[in-house]
Amino acid sequence: MRTIKGPGLFLAQFMGADAPFNSWNSITRWAAECGYAGVQVPTNDARILDLDQAAASQGWCEDWAGEARANGVVVTELSTHLQGQLVAVHPAYDTIFDAFAAPAVRGNPKARQEWAVSQVKKALTASKHLGLTSMASFSGALAWPYVYPWPQRPAGLVEEAFDELARRWKPLFDHADACGVDICFEIHPGEDLHDGDTFEMFLERVGGHPRAKMLYDPSHYVLQQLDYLDHLDIYAERIGMFHVKDAEFNPTGRKGVYGGYQPWLKRAGRFRSPGDGQVDFAAIFSKLAAMDFDGWAVVEWECCLKHPEDGAREGAAFVKNHIIRVTERAFDDFASSGTDRAANHGLLGLDR
Repeated sequence: MRTIKGPGLFLAQFMGADAPFNSWNSITRWAAECGYAGVQVPTNDARILDLDQAAASQGWCEDWAGEARANGVVVTELSTHLQGQLVAVHPAYDTIFDAFAAPAVRGNPKARQEWAVSQVKKALTASKHLGLTSMASFSGALAWPYVYPWPQRPAGLVEEAFDELARRWKPLFDHADACGVDICFEIHPGEDLHDGDTFEMFLERVGGHPRAKMLYDPSHYVLQQLDYLDHLDIYAERIGMFHVKDAEFNPTGRKGVYGGYQPWLKRAGRFRSPGDGQVDFAAIFSKLAAMDFDGWAVVEWECCLKHPEDGAREGAAFVKNHIIRVTERAFDDFASSGTDRAANHGLLGLDR
């Protein structure tokens, strides 16, 4: 067993135009003041990371990470959620997802996809330069508009979508392998990899690639009504990252999983700050410790009620209180009889 590292904080939801959220130096200092030991860094925001420089120079990465260490935090992982989303985009989402891309490739799906692939590759290389072993991402989605089978899906449609998704990601996995970095997909509605079955469909098509891992976030399973504890038992070998994000699901006679197109505050399923929702984090931290998870517990703040700065400060304390410092001995060692193999044979009557 291993003691989970943490607490860490995903910075994506905190970046902004005002200090301390507008520069690498100030936001890392702020995170440390909140009680965090590490930060997970989005690679799409030039205010905190120059991805081109990070991919080109290990020395630049060492200086950049050193600035964070001087402020009291380490870099836990890099994230390519938005770029990964653009690796596979159904045309229905072209206009909306264009905002995730560099201005030069907007309005050109082919150029946008090529740009996204190059971004993911650069982030993998940068991860290697930083000495990191995991990178977070989204899978993108080609089949998501057809998630509910009405009208009936044409035969082979989903299979074709997953074949293509695997074709696009396989070279990225190979680059990840060369870098010694796992790609951890956040299993998330809106992505083709949104539950265990879809992850397995994808995994089969990439030949069970050892670099294909999951980012485990129980909040998305609460909103899908998926058993998030059983999920850990099933996929223990593929869990590469962990987001500490809470959620609640309170269906009514008016709404359920699909939410009735309501704003987050009025949905049956809502994201909450850690400790304010229904997720059994005590059980999750116990399972992760027992299954030898060696990653970070990273708070991802998303809440329809609480102020983000309050959620961040409370989240650091919440994770600290849930991390289990694993034991190095059994609780009943005091009663050990100190017997050896010969004595055991005697106890079992094997020498008679």
